[in-house]
Amino acid sequence: MDKFSDQKRAVQYLYPPIDPFDQRMLDVGQGHKVYVEQCGNPQGIPVIVLHGGPGGGCSPAMRRYFDPEIYRVILFDQRGCGRSRPHASVTHNTTWHLVDDIERIRREMRIEHWIVFGGSWGATLALIYAQAHPDHVRHIVLRGVFLMTKRELDWFYGGGAGKFWPEVWERFTTLVPKDEQDNLIEAYRRRLFCGDMTIETRYAKAWSSWENALASIHSSGATGESPGDYARAFARLENHYFSNAGFLEFDGQILAHVGRIAHIPGVIVQGRYDMICPPDSAYALSEAWENCDLKMVRNAGHALSEPGISAELVRTMDRIGGR
Repeated sequence: MDKFSDQKRAVQYLYPPIDPFDQRMLDVGQGHKVYVEQCGNPQGIPVIVLHGGPGGGCSPAMRRYFDPEIYRVILFDQRGCGRSRPHASVTHNTTWHLVDDIERIRREMRIEHWIVFGGSWGATLALIYAQAHPDHVRHIVLRGVFLMTKRELDWFYGGGAGKFWPEVWERFTTLVPKDEQDNLIEAYRRRLFCGDMTIETRYAKAWSSWENALASIHSSGATGESPGDYARAFARLENHYFSNAGFLEFDGQILAHVGRIAHIPGVIVQGRYDMICPPDSAYALSEAWENCDLKMVRNAGHALSEPGISAELVRTMDRIGGR
């Protein structure tokens, strides 16, 4: 099945397209302004949607996982990506800046409690935010769990995933000299932040293509080239965060602090054949978090657009919303 057919199947599970009733640029300080939008029911159950990456940005499709009569859906582009400005900037851009931005949005919208919904890096950020501000979170819904550990980064950038995708891995690794291939995150960092826009864009497209090629279970390994502006922001932000271990205090911090969200109900929707964020992280989290329900989706990879993942997420949100 090709990627287009896969996405077409996923769309049948989603709510119809919807336009925002509110769009704004929010000044969050340190020279950053983030794009924020609201759609659905202004009086509905508030849910904040956290996109992946870091650097992926939100998209109109993300609005469609929620019944617009039940939910007040808030989406935003995290610092440095999407419509947020300055574009592709890593200055004053850390996990803790993003946690503060989410809190600023909550206060700006005058919301006391909300559902936190995130996938991949968005799942990481959802967990860190909830652990920092558990009193304001009523439910957590995650997709494709990433716990921001060295083990997970080693899997994806150290050759683990490459054993399943050797031809794609070769395209990714051969762009850097042999003597730098033992640390690809660092090798790409040097080029993504070299100051030469042509070089930065070339390596940004290669970085983005490696991840995009592995996102869907139906991927052939070929991927369309991301636009240069998007790829540069995506690659620079991901590399910046990964080079700094997510700005966490220690490796394994999220699992170590899971007790802080023990009282919050959660759902994890995980693709069984997720090559980017393998299921053992989701399983470990569900084992440590007793108030969490793990939905392992067979015949699914990492992408939000996988039909089984889309269907399960919509069912989950319908159930939480009382449908």
